[in-house]
Amino acid sequence: MPPLTSPRPLPFVVRPAARTWRCEPAPADVRDFHSALPDYSPTPLTELPSLATELGVGRAFVKDESCRLGLPAFKALGASWAVHRALAERSGTGEEPAPTPAPAPAPVTLVTATDGNHGRAVARMAHLLGQRAHVFVPQGVHPRAVAAIVAEQAEVTEVPGPYDEAVRQAARAAAAPDAVLIQDTGWPGYERIPGWIVEGYSTLCTEIDEQLAAAGVVEGPGLVAVPVGVGSLAQAVVTHYRSRPSGRPPALLSVEPEAAACVLESLTLGKLVSVPTGDTIMAGLNCGTPSSVAWPHLHGGLDAAVAVTDADSARAAARLAALGVSSGPCGAAALAGSRAVLSDVGSAERRTALGLDAASVVVLLNTEGTAANPHSPTC
Repeated sequence: MPPLTSPRPLPFVVRPAARTWRCEPAPADVRDFHSALPDYSPTPLTELPSLATELGVGRAFVKDESCRLGLPAFKALGASWAVHRALAERSGTGEEPAPTPAPAPAPVTLVTATDGNHGRAVARMAHLLGQRAHVFVPQGVHPRAVAAIVAEQAEVTEVPGPYDEAVRQAARAAAAPDAVLIQDTGWPGYERIPGWIVEGYSTLCTEIDEQLAAAGVVEGPGLVAVPVGVGSLAQAVVTHYRSRPSGRPPALLSVEPEAAACVLESLTLGKLVSVPTGDTIMAGLNCGTPSSVAWPHLHGGLDAAVAVTDADSARAAARLAALGVSSGPCGAAALAGSRAVLSDVGSAERRTALGLDAASVVVLLNTEGTAANPHSPTC
């Protein structure tokens, strides 16, 4: 195996006060909604003792989102809940939706921008509910990922620019009277639907609680590592662990590509900023601006952020594959970041800052399977 250490400084920031930050919990009825969906079942939480040894911790678990509601990534959780809430509101059935999806009286077009998985999830929900979907895809998304969205019977517009430009074009298209924007990033004036998407991801965290308890981890994890694009999943993770009034709070680590480390840069500067993005095999994380909805939670509740290279991600994906876990480059970023933080040069200081030791429990969020992102030749 190639060496995991690097002579250059690790792109990393740590924030000691994050574990004292608190927020309101996600709605309790989200899990009930997902449980009522025909294809729902909890995704595996797989313990991998060899990874625990590699990371120098007591136990290591991988939350495997390679098959979630029939799709190869976690995004269906947020898309299903947000589409359901948006259509229920549009049809005038009120703020409290029924436990199963119900289409609006007249078909609408669900519009979104995506690096791949979110757009496919929105398109899948649109088709299931008898709606139309229009998905804007930035440059750099693999043709097979685009084809998978088209296969969901969505209209696809390929944008000759980065993700942020695709978001702008989607927002303009959604201004039509028969369209609804279902975007997983927010900005001032567009916050409610991204908030619903974040709420949808809370089911993943609730499952982890139950699965860790079944494995005898009664105090919860010591570290949770989450891949980050605009930060919506990380917001859900922060909300879950920072809304508890008591108990031992875990350290929360965000992991991004070096080519698009907008959350790392924003945390370093203490304010939300945009960064230029480059090419990366972690296509689903190739985002230049954190969601304004997510930012207060990321700024308040993330303990640390790290950026990893494509080579780091590819090695991590290969390692997970050898252990029987299907992981695309974005999902493998959680392992790549944890390796860098816990095993690279200077790891002793970082472990101390995060409150980790040889008995700690680590949870890695593997957000996608190999079918979700065909970019990497190792996947």
